[in-house]
Amino acid sequence: MDTTEIELENKREPENPKPEVVRFLDHLSLERRLSAHTLRNYKGALQKFALWLCQESKEKKLIKVDRQIARSYLIEAQNSLSRRTLANQVSALRCFYQFCQTRGWANSNPFKNLSLPKAEKSLPKFLTEKQARALMSAPTLVHQDSNHADFLATRDGIILELMYGAGLRVSEVVCLNYEHLDLPNRIIRVIGKGNKERTCPIVAITASKLVHLRKSYSNDASLHAPVFTNQSGKRLTTRWVQLFLKKCLKTASLPQDFTPHKLRHSFATHLLDNGADLRAVQELLGHASLSTTQVYTHVSVGRLKNAHKLAHPRA
Repeated sequence: MDTTEIELENKREPENPKPEVVRFLDHLSLERRLSAHTLRNYKGALQKFALWLCQESKEKKLIKVDRQIARSYLIEAQNSLSRRTLANQVSALRCFYQFCQTRGWANSNPFKNLSLPKAEKSLPKFLTEKQARALMSAPTLVHQDSNHADFLATRDGIILELMYGAGLRVSEVVCLNYEHLDLPNRIIRVIGKGNKERTCPIVAITASKLVHLRKSYSNDASLHAPVFTNQSGKRLTTRWVQLFLKKCLKTASLPQDFTPHKLRHSFATHLLDNGADLRAVQELLGHASLSTTQVYTHVSVGRLKNAHKLAHPRA
């Protein structure tokens, strides 16, 4: 959970949410099937805007907001939000008002075509291939003194391998059931954002470890059972994986600011560095738009320019 979400949760949520807000959130959850994380962000954007209306605006009703009020909010929000966060919140509000407009609850969409400050462009951070190898070895070292060292090292090693070796999001890893695995063919069926399904290949050693995990350590190896559980048989959480990764990073003497998602960045960057096709990487990551994947080409091109600068006599 980022700082913005924490701040929103600490503020008092307006009592008796408006029916249009409830209908909108139900629409996102039941019809569009957005993830719980995305729903929290949409809800947080609406809460923040509703709170601002109560404190700063003469117009208190969400569905009566006009363009002037929307522009005033945008100007004031720039003082407390980063450009990226502001863009995300305006996108959520624009989506809400479009929903209200199509149902005749609002006369217009006050956030439509509203000019936003240009977002900062930042390249994704990633591990080097040497650092990635060190990280993959860390679970064995972390659990070497444990009474269940083999089980824990096997389970946790697979988790890291799936994030770095198959590009899975941490939420996708913890949601895996045995029905999603096709180990003879070394592929995994992944349910990603918006309940979109994609197929991800895995390397032979990871498939072998998954077979070992299921045969030797799973209390419930049925198709609908979770792949990754604690010793009590309960499914692991994304928060648990985040905290465990911190331990592995410390053990491998790697930067502590790396997150599970940066392993996904490393996966994409190393594929492109070694000649993978951009479209193939897009499919492996489950990106809806190629432009989302193209950010990794900037990383690779940057490396090429640096190598050229260092190696060529006329550079």
